[in-house]
Amino acid sequence: MKTFEQLRIVFFGTPDFAVASLDALVKAGADIVAVVTMPDKPAGRGMQLQSSPVKRYAVAHELPVLQPEKMKSPAFLETLRGLNADLQVVVAFRMMPEVVWNMPPFGTINVHGSLLPQYRGAAPINWAIINGETHTGVTTFRLKHEIDTGDILLQQAVPILPADTAGTLHDKLMVAGADLLVTTIRGLADNVLSEVPQSAVSTGELKHAPKIFKEHLLVNWNQPVSRIHNFIRGLSPYPAAYCVLNGKLLKIFADHIVEQEMHVPPGVMETDHSTYMRFAGADGWVYIDELQLEGKKRLLVGEFLRGYRAA
Repeated sequence: MKTFEQLRIVFFGTPDFAVASLDALVKAGADIVAVVTMPDKPAGRGMQLQSSPVKRYAVAHELPVLQPEKMKSPAFLETLRGLNADLQVVVAFRMMPEVVWNMPPFGTINVHGSLLPQYRGAAPINWAIINGETHTGVTTFRLKHEIDTGDILLQQAVPILPADTAGTLHDKLMVAGADLLVTTIRGLADNVLSEVPQSAVSTGELKHAPKIFKEHLLVNWNQPVSRIHNFIRGLSPYPAAYCVLNGKLLKIFADHIVEQEMHVPPGVMETDHSTYMRFAGADGWVYIDELQLEGKKRLLVGEFLRGYRAA
């Protein structure tokens, strides 16, 4: 058996969430023989080619980088095999074909931002908050054919605080996932982990975390204000919930609510033009604290109202 430091590891990842895990492995002394990430893409006003956060980290730490356009490319597969990896690690990366994830003797493990089997899918952090959960966590598991269904290696619970947004929870899970990944690989190297099929984990009704598209972001003012509040914070700061104000999209990043008996229809907006803007929900008011009107900067509500007059 090889020790943790002797395992040859290929790391797959793209966004900042994955950088934390890669950094934790590097600092723990893991042998990262290559980093696989998305190809550079044009972005910004000048449409200049932009590297992923994972690539920027890898280059800064002199780690070999692979950026295949297609995961089944013969040239990429040949390069991957030539690395003689013992283990592959996937954190926030695209779907991988079996020919890739089944290649190394230790297989491929993934870090997922939920307590599987709950919240399988692309947006587990957002949906956990939107659904009003009070805790979530991170899971390391082995990849298999169906997405996010492989045998569980380790899990770590993380509380969701009332003030948490998708952004703050992302950062907490990013750190927890990085730590759990190092612990998992050490456990695999020491042969002390017992894998658990997800079907053996009793969690009641399964909740899913599908990818979130623009059509899912519109606030429904007909709902209870507690649900609207969870919806807003579950999408903040990105991709951000929105409503329509005088024909323009209004992104909402922060709010607070007051539950009370209502005598106006849901969706009605009221403001004193200086300190507050509020929308009627089914059982109370949603006070907007931070927002961004289409074509304008993101502002606190007081700053916004100083330069805006509602019709």
